[in-house]
Amino acid sequence: MDDSAVLKLRGYTAGIMVGEGSYAKVKSAFSERLNCRVAVKIIDRRKSPPDFLQKFLPREMEILAVLNHRSIVKTYEIFESSLGKVYIVMELCTQGDLLEFIKSRGPMPEDVARKLFYQIATAVKYCHDIDIVHRDLKCENILLDQEFNIKLSDFGFARRLVHNSNGKMLLSETFCGSPAYAAPEVLQGIPYEPKIYDIWSLGVILFIMLYGSLPYDDSNIQKMLRVQKQHHIDFPCSKHLSSDCKDIILRMLQPDVHRRLTIDEILNHVWLQPLSKAKEDKANQDKAAHNSEAQKKIQTTLEEKRFQERLLQQDQAKKETKAPTK
Repeated sequence: MDDSAVLKLRGYTAGIMVGEGSYAKVKSAFSERLNCRVAVKIIDRRKSPPDFLQKFLPREMEILAVLNHRSIVKTYEIFESSLGKVYIVMELCTQGDLLEFIKSRGPMPEDVARKLFYQIATAVKYCHDIDIVHRDLKCENILLDQEFNIKLSDFGFARRLVHNSNGKMLLSETFCGSPAYAAPEVLQGIPYEPKIYDIWSLGVILFIMLYGSLPYDDSNIQKMLRVQKQHHIDFPCSKHLSSDCKDIILRMLQPDVHRRLTIDEILNHVWLQPLSKAKEDKANQDKAAHNSEAQKKIQTTLEEKRFQERLLQQDQAKKETKAPTK
């Protein structure tokens, strides 16, 4: 039974091919149940390497099943066919990925980059807060929906943090992701803290959003590593960036893992404060509106209760008036 037939049995009408790899492909489809187009990632177990099947795929499926955030691609359903193919039905992001967006439209103005990067950072914070690390953050894995909102995707290298019996977090040793986005400790093969690795990748992503190019030349990995460890970043003079913007990039691309920003420090950085404050103000407005509405409901209930009491009193008075005298 081919993929179209399998999908049809589950209520999906297969569409065009969106992407294809060595042992997985992504097709668009229409869901009768959801009444919308979706993306279906199809993984063929027969063509997949043992390490992927035993370690990475089970992790990805388990993590996708629990993720629920507005800036992360939504997973609707995961099922498997009798032929050993895994089907992951996800939200379809029609505007492509962030790298395609930058290539077609060029580097972003600082205000636009700030808005989109804030969405990326909130998605990463959500993951880190529930002890999930992505380990493959890059522009190609950040998608855009119809309204150009950020949707973090591809959790193929993601994992849950593991702690020992003393509660101490165990370091990762697997090289994950792309060299251009990899932190110095990862490139050197040093056991690393995956949350801190994610932060480095965020720094590379923000630089690309603003300049349309990598912060480091990745054609020579050893040379790139030396430059990274010197904490040297060449900000092209062709574009003016605020000092706050340069500061957050420098602090995310900090080779010293003990001095690199955490995701909370990123979201609290002065460069992102306009958006953080706007979010806080909206939350306060929503809370005030909710409280006002609740107060109105209470007031209405009290007025209705008083009205009912008056009716009862009037009814009682009428009964007493009509009562026969003895």
